[in-house]
Parts: sequence; C-alpha cells; structure tokens
Amino acid sequence: MAEHYFHLKANWPGLRNDTGTIDAGQLKTQISIPKEMDGPGIGTNPDEMLLGAASTCYIITLAAMLERSKLEKEDLTLESVGVVDVTNGVFTYKKIIHRPTIQLKDSATEKEKNLVRKLAEKAEKSCMISRAIMGNVELELEVTIQ
Repeated sequence: MAEHYFHLKANWPGLRNDTGTIDAGQLKTQISIPKEMDGPGIGTNPDEMLLGAASTCYIITLAAMLERSKLEKEDLTLESVGVVDVTNGVFTYKKIIHRPTIQLKDSATEKEKNLVRKLAEKAEKSCMISRAIMGNVELELEVTIQ
C-alpha cells in the first residue's frame, strides 16, 4: 500500500471576522468567513475549497476516463454549485451539483455519446473526493453533451 501525504499550514491570528492564511504547496491564499455567512469575504473559505476539491477531482477523473476510452473530445468544461443550508444557525453543506459540458467531434456517434454519458456518471462515483464526502453531501450531476 502506498500512501501520499499532503500538508497544509494555517495561521489565524485574529478573531472570527478577521483573516488568516493557508499554505499547501501550490495553494497559498488568505482565508476568511464568506460574506454569505456574515464574514469579511477575503480570500477563500472552506465552502469554496470543498467545492473546488470536488470539482477539480471530478473533471480530472472524467478527462482521464475519456482518454482511456479513446474518446476524442473538442472541449470539457465544468460548472459546479455548492449548496449550504442554514437552519437554526447551523450550517450544513447539503449538496454539490456538477454540470459538465463535453463537446465531442461532429463525427461522434450515438454509441460514443452514450459512452460519454456513462463515463460522466462513473467519474462522479470514482473520484476520490466524491467518495470521501458520499453519504454526507448529496452529489447531483447534470451532463450536457454537444
């Protein structure tokens, strides 16, 4: 078994509505509570980072699956939405909606389009981050094939 370790250093010198910093190698940024949660909205926040982790994992997994299947695409884009519920002052990360758009070559067959749709669904279930949050955060997929 091979294990990989990822490291992050955080600094939060102030109070609730102040800012801090994180340093995780290539990811270096300020952090604060988002404006939607009555914070200063400076830098990024846990909600954006969870959405970013889920989205980047999904699109990379899907791209790898398309490549392994020898499906030629013109483009692959993704829009994702994170839904946070606030009930009685308790914040719950409720749902992530992935909306990938896969643009195929004009010569793509119906069989290839169906395979792309299956791979888009499989990528969501295969991605490491999706597997990590499954059962806690609902995952929804809205695929567009062009």
